[in-house]
Amino acid sequence: MTNQEIVQKLWNECNVLRDDGVSYQDYITELTYILFLKMSKEQDEEKDIPEKYRWDNLVNKEGLELKNFYRQLLLDLGNPEVVKSERINAIYANASTAIDEPANLEKIIKDINDLDWWSAREEGLGDLYEGLMEKNANEVKSGAGQYFTPRVLINMMVKMTEPKIGDRCNDPAAGTFGFMVAADQYLKDKTDDYSELSEEQYAFQVKEAFSGMELVPNTHRLAIMNEYLHGMDGRLEQGDSLSANGKWMKNFDVVLTNPPFGTKKGGERVTRDDLTYETSNKQLNFLQIIYNSLKRDGKARAAVVVPDNVLFADGVGEEIRKDLLNKCNLHTILRLPTGIFYAQGVQTNVLFFTRGEEDKDNTKETWIYDMRHQMRSFGKRNPLNDKDFAEFEKLFCVDDRSKRKETWDKEKNPNGRWRKFTIDEIKKRPNTSLDISWMSDEEEHETKSLKEILSDMNEKSKAISEAITELNKALEGIDDSEDE
Repeated sequence: MTNQEIVQKLWNECNVLRDDGVSYQDYITELTYILFLKMSKEQDEEKDIPEKYRWDNLVNKEGLELKNFYRQLLLDLGNPEVVKSERINAIYANASTAIDEPANLEKIIKDINDLDWWSAREEGLGDLYEGLMEKNANEVKSGAGQYFTPRVLINMMVKMTEPKIGDRCNDPAAGTFGFMVAADQYLKDKTDDYSELSEEQYAFQVKEAFSGMELVPNTHRLAIMNEYLHGMDGRLEQGDSLSANGKWMKNFDVVLTNPPFGTKKGGERVTRDDLTYETSNKQLNFLQIIYNSLKRDGKARAAVVVPDNVLFADGVGEEIRKDLLNKCNLHTILRLPTGIFYAQGVQTNVLFFTRGEEDKDNTKETWIYDMRHQMRSFGKRNPLNDKDFAEFEKLFCVDDRSKRKETWDKEKNPNGRWRKFTIDEIKKRPNTSLDISWMSDEEEHETKSLKEILSDMNEKSKAISEAITELNKALEGIDDSEDE
């Protein structure tokens, strides 16, 4: 049985819980509580779990006894006075169960116990868990996509920033820790799972190389679990990176992140006192945090997902862009297509920059790659794949960036995706705007094949059908409650 098949079996268990009113988001959290115990047994890492709460004891209980035992288990594992493990305490912090029917809880535990865990271990328990989180993110009504960045985008960003052994890597908006897990795997692939490292280097990679902070408690819980299943033990805190609690994040070699969009509630300012420019715009604040957290050695680098407004916002937005262009070499901007995130219609970009040794005139020119126009349609059934980034990666990795012009020449290819803008050209633009587009929208529809047009229509038709199905389910629920 493959991990994909196991993920589907686990996901189907959610149907058992519908009558208990358990949402998809509650279900993935509930699964985390149970899977941690099972996976700890599978990895022979139960030493920090009290013997009475280990998997074999849980799976042998039934009915009301199981329900009461499970509820006490959740309370005790989250209590540092009962369990002396920060990781276990973090996973079970303020834990409670949304499962009210004992038979449902018993079925889920026994079904999990009966899965093919030998195959799961062979493929990787971390990959299995990430598969569950991706499944959650893809559910339209779960809302999980707000913190789940497509894996192919994460992997591309990691590959382009090229983390090295010994680098300190960070994500100040950690979500489920996907960027750091991908960076860890990138380095494991290059070093035969760290077997080539010295004992000291290995300890650094496991405990110090990767760190992050996540605001939402339940998301932080998933991140801790994800980190654990990938054999990582770095600093991963729950809290607000925009508050004083985030000031520990400094002097990094690599930052990889997809910060939250929008403004602070009530338009309030951040409480950190180490930001030069005050604004209630979250992504502009995160951008400041990120470039200021990089080492000033001319090598520290970042890849950051930002919405379009970061590129053109006036006032303080322009001041922050100028600060970025001065302190860092903003060498590349990738303009992403729409339809790749949970929030449809949101237009995003990836900024690639390197912190300078000095804080002045570091950006000389910026290359922009337009992946937004004249592209195939993206959506739930047409996700990004590695091939979509192949051309960009090839051009990005040209050692001498001046040679990029040979591939996309303005005169020979006026609508090409790759274009260079000097800092003088950027400064002359209104608001020092980086929101630059040159590809012709008029040609976009003409270049689409009939197959792509039909695919677009089919995608929209299926989305409407799904919405009608969900509405009918909701109406059935209302009818049932009225009958009662």
